[in-house]
Amino acid sequence: MKYWLTGFVLLFGCICFAQQNEATDSYFDLHYFSGNIALHNNDILHLITGHPEGFIFSWNKKTFGNEDWEQRFNYPDYGASFIYQDLKNNNLGDNFGVYAHYNFYFFRRNLMLRLGQGLAYTTNPYDRLDNPKNIAFGTRLLSSTYLMLNFKKERIFDRFGLQGGLSFIHYSNANVKAPNTSVNTMAFNLGLTYNLEEETNQYVDNLTDEKFIEPIRLNAVFRSGINQSDVIGSGQFPFYILSAYADKRLSHLSALQVGADVFFSNFLKELIYYQSVAFPEKDVTGDEDFKRVGLFVGHELFVNRMSVVTQLGYYVYYPFDFEGRTYIRVGLKRYFGKKFFGAMTLKSHGAKAEAVEFGIGIRL
Repeated sequence: MKYWLTGFVLLFGCICFAQQNEATDSYFDLHYFSGNIALHNNDILHLITGHPEGFIFSWNKKTFGNEDWEQRFNYPDYGASFIYQDLKNNNLGDNFGVYAHYNFYFFRRNLMLRLGQGLAYTTNPYDRLDNPKNIAFGTRLLSSTYLMLNFKKERIFDRFGLQGGLSFIHYSNANVKAPNTSVNTMAFNLGLTYNLEEETNQYVDNLTDEKFIEPIRLNAVFRSGINQSDVIGSGQFPFYILSAYADKRLSHLSALQVGADVFFSNFLKELIYYQSVAFPEKDVTGDEDFKRVGLFVGHELFVNRMSVVTQLGYYVYYPFDFEGRTYIRVGLKRYFGKKFFGAMTLKSHGAKAEAVEFGIGIRL
């Protein structure tokens, strides 16, 4: 595969460059993967015609416990990744993705869990005339997440090591534009690692965790973005979400949340009108309110200045039926100081995404 050879050129080019510089406590890895597209929706059955394959090329920065959070998470790595994937279907085309990731370690650092989030570019998205069968990707630019669960052994031969296991790669545009049934790949991966320094530094182990005490804090968040209903050609519309919640830090690592959302989802206006005209059997009058109000509980996991948010909500004001009364929100927050933060989250109803939300907030 020509792109696999490109990956090797990238790896060894970076190795040669690194040899001329001082040690950076970092390493490269390059993996080949091959697997299957998961049939999470019967509508994409016609798009599964082969075994997708590709490569993952990554730069990783090691941590050694110089900051408290590094010791609490067992000295994780962080870095950047590039993924090329041939989806083995002419309608789907090829995908290219860039990601930021963390590597977390278990069992004496022999087992690694990588979590990566980024953006991908697909070469052959849906087109009404030229590519009507690709109902998976309605846009060229996609949101993408990937996971790796690998057995890892460094420095087997000089600076080279081996790594292999399972990978999961997800592509979706989160209903920014229809269609959007998304694609999930389950794969086996095997690859090489190369350390940029001759010896591994010593890990610092001087953490004296005191009991974390903090009062309940109040938060306010404004989120926005654009999305579209599942009706192809129905148009993209902006949405606005106002959220307020209280959180209680349980420890240095986690907090619980309880709060409420008010949704102003303009795409529902168009969907309500469309159903009232096109599907009289649905008993939609066209006068239904497009706004929704939900209550939620959540959890926040703190990793340095970043955090991972998971929330489960229920609509208490729900005048128009759209994908059910429960919703899920998952995503990332980045704190700027102690009060202000930015957020990028995905809101979904089960496995059905509704929107990617970009938000700003304050914690008082």
